Amino acid sequence: MEYVIDPAKTEAFERFGRRWMELVNRHGGTHHGYFLPAEGASDKALALFSFPSLAAYEEYRTLFGHDPDFVEADRIRDESGCVLRYERTFMRPLLPGAAPGAPLT
Repeated sequence: MEYVIDPAKTEAFERFGRRWMELVNRHGGTHHGYFLPAEGASDKALALFSFPSLAAYEEYRTLFGHDPDFVEADRIRDESGCVLRYERTFMRPLLPGAAPGAPLT
């Protein structure tokens, strides 16, 4: 995910990110971390996470808006205003050691 964040609210975004890392990992995914501004644009952040399958990801998504932990995590974002907007992009990995032409899973 790519975020546009309020640079004055980076601490709130970090709280939001820590909470979501925990939730993704608890619900079958692997969170690879958040990447926050260091140099250059000060309002861009990235999050990378993966799930073993689309079905596992879809099961995780059913918890949004219903599970109290998910609602609480979103509340950090909503009440602080740390996220101005975000964009979700689905990608497939090309990892070191993968044979040419091998399916990407």
